[in-house]
This record gives sequence, structure tokens and C-alpha cells, in this order.
Amino acid sequence: MNTERDRRYRSEGTGGFDIKDFKSIGDNVVFEMGVLVFHPERISIGRNVYVGHNTILKGYYKNEFIIGDHTWIGQGCFFHSAGGIIIGKAVGIGPMVKIISSFHQSDELTLPILYQNVTLKEIVIEDGSDIGIGAIILPGVTIGEGAIIGAGAVVAKNIPAYSVAAGVPARIIRNR
Repeated sequence: MNTERDRRYRSEGTGGFDIKDFKSIGDNVVFEMGVLVFHPERISIGRNVYVGHNTILKGYYKNEFIIGDHTWIGQGCFFHSAGGIIIGKAVGIGPMVKIISSFHQSDELTLPILYQNVTLKEIVIEDGSDIGIGAIILPGVTIGEGAIIGAGAVVAKNIPAYSVAAGVPARIIRNR
């Protein structure tokens, strides 16, 4: 890791990682300072991807985390891929977005929720979509091709292709 080309792949903050640790990684991937990566062996990143500073990419010991070519991820994002995350090509993800693909069950009243079973549900964000600043994408959601998610939206249900959704919970407000 002594060449200029190799340095652009390293985190400059805590939690450093090396490109050889990833399942796969394309050319021209930029990790800004402070990016943290967990379980990089489960993460595949395409070409020309930008990951903003202080973002956390949390792979998981099972399931896949895929980021497609030409995707831009803003600063301070948190992605937890326990259930799997697939982000398509040319996706824009604003700062502070949270993508969470698992949740704790809450059926057993005598057991703290923290100790209950975890449900894993894959999240798919299809090509050309745009996720606004501070949006939260919940487990099991598919965001269709070319869809737009408004700032601060909480997405708990699938969003069809080429639609615009906003609000808490997110609702479709128009089609593109």
C-alpha cells in the first residue's frame, strides 16, 4: 500500500481497512476520512464509488452488501447489512442516511427486546434512485429504479420505480 493509487482506498480514521479485505472492489473508489468498515469480506463495491467521511459500512458475517458502479454515498451514513443490502448503479445517497436490514422480534413479553430473535430482511435500492438527506430505509424494502426518496423520510414499504416518496412514514406523492 505504498502507491498513491492504493492510498485512496484506505480509511484515514480509526477502523482502518485494506482493499484486499473486500470481497471485491472496483477502480476509483474513494473513502473519505473516518469511514469505518466492518466485515469487508462480505462487501462488494463497483467502480467510481464515493463514500463520504464518517460513514459506517457494516457488513455482516452472512449475507451480502453490494454497492454498484457510479454510486455516491454522502457523509455520516450508517448501513447495517445483516439481512443484506444491494445498492444499484448510479444511486445517490444523501448525508446521514440510515439503511438497516434487521430488527429484533418483540413477541416474548418476559424477555428484553435486546435478547429476542433477530429478523433479517434484504434491502434493495435499484439503479438510478436518489435517497434524500437523513432518510431511513427499514428492513425488507425495495426502492424501485429511478425512485426519489425525500429528505427525512422513513421508508417502511416498497417504493415503485420512478415514483417520489416523502414523509413519516414515506408515502408516494407523485410519479416522475
